[in-house]
Amino acid sequence: MLQKKTVEDVSLPGKKVLMRVDFNVPLDAALDITDDSRIRAALPTIQYILDQGAALILMSHLGRPKGEPDPAFSLKPAAARLAELVTAPVTLAPDCVGEQVAAAAAALRPGAILMLENLRFHSGEKKNDPEFAKQLAALADIYVNDAFGAAHRAHASTDGVTRHMSPCVAGFLMKKEIEYLENAIANPQRPFVAVLGGVKVSDKIMVIERLLDRVDTLLIGGAMAYTFLKSMGHEMGQSKLEPDFVDEAARLMALARDKGKQLMLPVDLITADRFAEDADVGYADAQSMPADRMGMGIGPRTIEAYSKVIADARTLVWNGPMGVFEMKAFAEGTRAIAAAIGDNAQCTSIICGGDSAAAVKIMGLDGNFTHISTGGGASLEMLEGKVLPGLAALDDA
Repeated sequence: MLQKKTVEDVSLPGKKVLMRVDFNVPLDAALDITDDSRIRAALPTIQYILDQGAALILMSHLGRPKGEPDPAFSLKPAAARLAELVTAPVTLAPDCVGEQVAAAAAALRPGAILMLENLRFHSGEKKNDPEFAKQLAALADIYVNDAFGAAHRAHASTDGVTRHMSPCVAGFLMKKEIEYLENAIANPQRPFVAVLGGVKVSDKIMVIERLLDRVDTLLIGGAMAYTFLKSMGHEMGQSKLEPDFVDEAARLMALARDKGKQLMLPVDLITADRFAEDADVGYADAQSMPADRMGMGIGPRTIEAYSKVIADARTLVWNGPMGVFEMKAFAEGTRAIAAAIGDNAQCTSIICGGDSAAAVKIMGLDGNFTHISTGGGASLEMLEGKVLPGLAALDDA
């Protein structure tokens, strides 16, 4: 359970609250928000703070500006969307620090919201610059972190600011995320199944090692499966894999055997003659990929085998799609696994990772899961057993 104080543990009436949110929302070419899930996820904490009679100052980053103002990365769309979702007045500040911002924060009345402009318009944010953090802290009385998606970064708004403010507590979203992930790892109902996909084995080594200490079965899909299959001596044709991590994949398979855990790999694959939506589609045995073709996802026999394991699971963690879900011709593996999870009503199921969450949302299957984490990198680092700086910086309960 969360061993940190939360927003419910502090007195809020009449106070100014500086709250870190994760409004790093996707925008289209017209700078319109295409998915407001991260804004909606913060609403319970936002509404609670306002209802308690506090004035609220929100701060977030968006995208990857280069430490200076860039209209393409303004939080203006996020502020406009938030204003549609709450009854409180929402004002977007011209910056996140400086005299104008300090004056706006000082004038902010209880029940109103001031959103600071993109934190990453200042290089001091990512550098965790003490002076930048001090300027942020001076805007308010209480600090709340509800940005789980940024909790794995020791930045000024997640770490440095807490050295200049007290109290510093977690919001409801942060609490929910931590408790789901902690319980899944520390106290799972069994069978405990992990489904790992995505492109790179190299990104998941620590996750696999830690999960092998805890899960009963590990299902591997996506392009990372090709590196595992290559380590078994199977030809992978033109499939995307990591030659430098073939030996590492073999080591992980040996580790699973030593621990008595089941690590399952695809037995068949959907294939293409090239990486394109209109490619020639076929299927191949996972042990005999034709030299002129590439794997694009798990095949029907693998879907059937994995679905049987999923049907018996009582706790399930999923990170990474089962293939090239962005292309309709190769999305079936990811769709079928999401559907199988949804069919298991007795399973506590958690999605960790942006690509998996995006895939099931695109497919309209996001309602199949008990919890979809808002933090890709943060959730992975929790699964690896790492301490999240943004969480560690908060006051202990």
